[in-house]
Amino acid sequence: MHVPKLPVVAATLPLLSLLQHTICAADHGDPTILSHEIQRVSNQSLLWGPYNPSLYFGMRPRIPNSLNIGLMWGNIEDYRSTQKLMRHTCEQGDDMKGYGWVEYDVRTGGKQVIHDQGNKLDIEINLVKVPGGKNGGSWGARVKGKLRPDAPHDTKTSVFFYAGLEGDGAIALENEPDPLGLTGPIKFRGASPGLDGYHFELTEGPKTNSPPTQMDTRLEQLEDEPDVTRSLYRGAMYPVEHVWQIKNIIFLDLKARFEKVMEYFGAENLPPPWQGLTFKPSYDPGNVHMVQRIFEGSFEFDILFSSDSAPKPITSEILTQRIKENEETFGARFDKTFKRYAPFNTEKYEKFSRDLFSNLLGGIGFFHGTSLVDRSEYPEDEEGFWEAAKANRERGLGQEEGPTTLFTSIPSRPFFPRGFLWDEGFHLLPIIEWDVDLAMEIVRSWFNLIDDDGWIAREQILGLEARNKVPKEFQTQYPHYANPPTLLLVLTRFIEKWVDYSKYQQPSIKGDLSQIMEQMAEFGGDGIPFAILASAEPYLKAIYPLFRRQYFWFRETQSGDLRTYDRNAFSSKEGYRWKGRAPGYCLTSGIDDYPRAEPPHPGELNVDLISWMGFAARLIKNIALVLGEVDDAREYGRHEEAILRNIDDLHWNKEAGCYCDSTVDQFEESIHVCHVGYVSIFPFLLGLLPHDSNKLGSILDIIADEEQLWSPFGLRSLSRQDEFYSKGENYWRGPIWVNMNYLAILRLKEYGSVKGPHQKQAAKLYKELRKNVVNNVFKVWEETGFAWEQYEQETGSAKGVQHFLGWTSLVVNIMALPETVDIIPTPEKKHDEL
Repeated sequence: MHVPKLPVVAATLPLLSLLQHTICAADHGDPTILSHEIQRVSNQSLLWGPYNPSLYFGMRPRIPNSLNIGLMWGNIEDYRSTQKLMRHTCEQGDDMKGYGWVEYDVRTGGKQVIHDQGNKLDIEINLVKVPGGKNGGSWGARVKGKLRPDAPHDTKTSVFFYAGLEGDGAIALENEPDPLGLTGPIKFRGASPGLDGYHFELTEGPKTNSPPTQMDTRLEQLEDEPDVTRSLYRGAMYPVEHVWQIKNIIFLDLKARFEKVMEYFGAENLPPPWQGLTFKPSYDPGNVHMVQRIFEGSFEFDILFSSDSAPKPITSEILTQRIKENEETFGARFDKTFKRYAPFNTEKYEKFSRDLFSNLLGGIGFFHGTSLVDRSEYPEDEEGFWEAAKANRERGLGQEEGPTTLFTSIPSRPFFPRGFLWDEGFHLLPIIEWDVDLAMEIVRSWFNLIDDDGWIAREQILGLEARNKVPKEFQTQYPHYANPPTLLLVLTRFIEKWVDYSKYQQPSIKGDLSQIMEQMAEFGGDGIPFAILASAEPYLKAIYPLFRRQYFWFRETQSGDLRTYDRNAFSSKEGYRWKGRAPGYCLTSGIDDYPRAEPPHPGELNVDLISWMGFAARLIKNIALVLGEVDDAREYGRHEEAILRNIDDLHWNKEAGCYCDSTVDQFEESIHVCHVGYVSIFPFLLGLLPHDSNKLGSILDIIADEEQLWSPFGLRSLSRQDEFYSKGENYWRGPIWVNMNYLAILRLKEYGSVKGPHQKQAAKLYKELRKNVVNNVFKVWEETGFAWEQYEQETGSAKGVQHFLGWTSLVVNIMALPETVDIIPTPEKKHDEL
């Protein structure tokens, strides 16, 4: 079958050209060589980015202990409020009317808009990336600050630019030192491992930029008084482990200057803050370089970073041109990738969809550092096991391990700026539709964290900067604690895409690179973002042994006890239990306070975990078949059959009409503990029920029941009829979560599309649930300017963490699903067949 040739999106042409010219000498008959070359060139286009997403704007390369470049700003009208109004790290307490990327691609750049209500300032940052050379190319950022309508025209803003080296290398100021400050563009030259030589500058900006017009001339009496109409520069040397604390460094310098002013004038006779809270210029060599500028009214300037290996340096003119190109191409590519179907194919959902997805991509970060790990033995085979575990945790036995690195998409810039294994698989489901190579690079980064036993820490808190955002009691990770293996969701989608691609391609890779890339364009890809599909087999071969190691780690460490309690099941092995339980909580399951058996018991079995294991067995079986590992595939197939049989044997409760956790009562008898909610429909959520299952109808009835899970805003996490509904912390005891609703929508679409006794009901629920979830997230986004971690179960209002662009961004995928499913009619049975 011939696929019509589609145009390659213009923004990716430089990457395609780069790939074509750099691999021409490779042996393209060897898919492994091609895979390595594609990865190398693809990674070049991913080298630089705003990979410190906890900052409003901070650029860093995917190189450990390297160069960080960023911004701080704040109103400087009042001494008392200056520190409170200074913006650097994203914080929920900042008085923002919304902020984030309104269009963004990791490879080409985009636009971020920050509505800083507290500072009466809107900031727009246009970022572009220009490939070329061998060190990730060049990039530029145009920063525009515009006063909000309620701001006085002479509002003063202090803006800080900084560049810090967290490792080897050197940076030097190229301007001639001046004790009063610098004029014109501020230029730097540097070199560091992985980047080699580079230069960057802070432009002066347009003539419309205005320094403060009202000055206190008394300050001229001070020795070496800086001129605040100029750029004030300071260079200093700090221990590399402290460079990330740039805000503290800047405030210490401001404090030293202020104390001198205070001593001279006294507290009652101070000059205005825009003169008293300034740097005293210092031209010492160092690894931290800071520039302060004071603006009156609106302002604009460019940050231009050029690799010395690039064909030519980036300029403000090139930046202007690339900003325009990005604006023209992003929308066309986005609308093609995420085509919205009724009722969401109207103009009002366009910005909503682009914003959510752009912010998901804008939350991708690169982290490097040590982790705290407690490898003590924590046996959980005795009753009351959690007491000893709690006592040991309080002793703080965690030891630093690593360092390691992680390329990851984070859940929330202000609150969760780090990697979460449970979240990542959901994050990558929209990303893989946009850029397969990017998604699989993130998957690769996670699998590279697997230790010798097969464990990946569920929360990646790498280094001092990351730990600074985490309460001490949650910093240490435990190697017998698991987390839902959601990366399997992405691997499943990757294989689906590969199968679709392979329908039109030969199984073996042939031809030179230009031919292969042309085929990718014909398939509908945009150059590099889809190039990995041409070398999927080598990628899976590299991932497979790591996946296998993790799979068997789960089977060993999270196995449940079937034999001691004489449980009647098809298999005496296939039962699973989340380790790390405590009364009222099962943090390792990802659904923290969802009701479980109380108290926890060594004989507990968890239906959500056995469902994940069934999903894992099915996927690893399919990967083994693709790779020709036939004996392995037979083994996994036996696991899958036994798990699916045991899900019914161990967890189905006929009276409740759903699946339930199992525990052991006071008489050492196995009993069900039924709390109707997400856990009790987990085999359905992961697509493990046959279409003609007699249990499917009961699950659908629970989903559709307004007194249980159904609401006008999405499926509740816990039934309204449960004794724990909306009680306690109320985290997973009623609130609506988009990730679980997304899985439900996919399954309803699936079951509603295939002939079966419950087809019509599933199709009807699919249409209504899809509409309810999207409309509620959209409504709250319009009201608040943010997407949220969860949504209140009775009103649909915002709940939990603000600016949660992790799995809440799955509404982008939901809008790209058709409004209805095709119904295959079920033939009516004759009376004598009933």
